[in-house]
Amino acid sequence: MKITEKSNLGSIVANDYRLAEVFKKYNIDFCCHGNRTIEDACIQKGMQCPELIRELNAQSRKPDHGVPDYNRWPIDLLAEYIEKTHHRYVTEKIPVIQSYLSQLYKAHEDRHPELFKIAELFDEAAGELSRHMKKEELILFPYIHNLAKAKDSGHALNRPAFGSVESPVRMMNQEHDAEGERFRRIAQLCNNYTVPADGCNTYKVAFALLKEFEEDLHLHIHLESNILFPRAIEMEKAVIQTFSGAGL
Repeated sequence: MKITEKSNLGSIVANDYRLAEVFKKYNIDFCCHGNRTIEDACIQKGMQCPELIRELNAQSRKPDHGVPDYNRWPIDLLAEYIEKTHHRYVTEKIPVIQSYLSQLYKAHEDRHPELFKIAELFDEAAGELSRHMKKEELILFPYIHNLAKAKDSGHALNRPAFGSVESPVRMMNQEHDAEGERFRRIAQLCNNYTVPADGCNTYKVAFALLKEFEEDLHLHIHLESNILFPRAIEMEKAVIQTFSGAGL
């Protein structure tokens, strides 16, 4: 893939996830705000495009060490992977992180009042993410599985109650944006997950878990917003066109 000033951030990372490391280095959001060009991102960051493009090209030439090419996975397999890997991770880590943040706040609130806001924001994220994932698991992902079956079997696809897959995708992407912004605020309050000089071992573990959670969320959102959802939209259009008039 040739990278230019007009290349789309989400498409770049979808084509080669290793390049996400370059965007992370400069704190460029490629998941929630992946629908931007290199040029737009550089203007926002006050960077020169040729510098960023050089680094992206250099990263692309490094050995891939078996990095999965999610863009080539069958769409139903990708949806299943997201649910079993990233949804399960979120569900398992939320109570662990909440427990650590509660301990931190009680022990250090006098010297670090920002801990209250960090815990509050994470609690908000926990509730919103749990509801978000349920909507995907009960509504959107089953429809994506049905799309794949219709395409593979040649059977017509029944029109869903929400009309087009673009409707729930739009809602999911809006919720992705909200969580991306919430975690940007958490990272700012944490000084990008830097443990203060008086931080104890609980502090270190809590911030390490928060950072890991955010990194997993970035990949989670990237897989959905930049790969799964666009492919679902295109597949639905293809299926409808193929089977127009046959139960649609």
